[in-house]
Amino acid sequence: MAATTNRIVSLDVFRGMTIAGMTIVNNPGSWEHIYWPLEHAQWHGWTPTDLVFPFFLFIVGVAIPLAFSKRLESGKNKRDVYIKILKRTVIIFALGILLNGFPYFDLSTLRIPGVLQRIAVCYFFASIIFLNTKVRTQIFITIALLLIYWALMTWVPAPGFSAGDLSKEGSLASYLDRVVFGNHVWAQAKVYDPEGILSTIPAVATALMGVITGSWLKTDKTRYEKVAGMFFVGAICVAIGWAWNAFFPINKALWTSSYVLFTGGLALQFLAVFYWLIDIKSYRSWAKPFEVFGMNAIALYVGSALMAELLGLIKVTGEPLQSWIFENLFASWASATNASLAFAIAFVLFWLGVMWILYRKKIFISV
Repeated sequence: MAATTNRIVSLDVFRGMTIAGMTIVNNPGSWEHIYWPLEHAQWHGWTPTDLVFPFFLFIVGVAIPLAFSKRLESGKNKRDVYIKILKRTVIIFALGILLNGFPYFDLSTLRIPGVLQRIAVCYFFASIIFLNTKVRTQIFITIALLLIYWALMTWVPAPGFSAGDLSKEGSLASYLDRVVFGNHVWAQAKVYDPEGILSTIPAVATALMGVITGSWLKTDKTRYEKVAGMFFVGAICVAIGWAWNAFFPINKALWTSSYVLFTGGLALQFLAVFYWLIDIKSYRSWAKPFEVFGMNAIALYVGSALMAELLGLIKVTGEPLQSWIFENLFASWASATNASLAFAIAFVLFWLGVMWILYRKKIFISV
């Protein structure tokens, strides 16, 4: 589909920048040599990498009012929209399972949660809430989700642990993941899953912050009022999230309520800046690569993930192709950390070429 004249280009750019960041983070030349901003925080706290996923979920939420309002205004009834929501949820969730299982699909240890799975679930609930509530109710639901999650995590003890234990093994969210998923949690963590069951509650709140923002962008306010509103509310959310951090630490793996407000506030401010630069001031040339990524974000995520797996499976002189490329084309002339970053950048540039071809041919893969 071609971009329409009233399309919010800044949202595509923000989405594209986020998915490009996700691709760089997920594909270093060597996992042992990474600059700290491209790594997740060890547990509590945050790095720039910890902003990527909540930004994407926020963007998913922003797109919901923009897309569904057009569908309803075009005469489609709610039943058709619900079918579309369910279909999209199932497809995105299935793609996540595909990536988790590829290429061996060992059902005994196949990870059930994942990034795409969380996106699917949050998209589903945020969409249903949007279609059946007004903005004020959505704000109340968002606040309620954050408070309920905070209460559960700080007042309800996991069996064998004390109330308020927010350690990797002792948190209520971690315990629930182990009980429900068993061997199907993230293999690297073993005792918790960063996209687990209980932490999906505040993740839905992240998507709802985006939904509320999308509704704000559809109001009759002037563009400058929209920018000011997003930046001001974003600053308030960042401040509250940072203050709450003292009592309920910012933590990406647990998706704590303070993390939701802090990252959601930053997402609001980023979108406000991009909206001002791109949709108001028309400074667009710098953002074209990110717009290209943003128009095919899911295709980029799935395609790059499958490619990364294949680079690890294909052997060259007895070692994985990925390792051979890293050692011979990057580590041969740069320090290990710089070579690792150069590999990641080259990986993204390769996919920029692929996505640019699709963009020029007006091929936009959506689900």
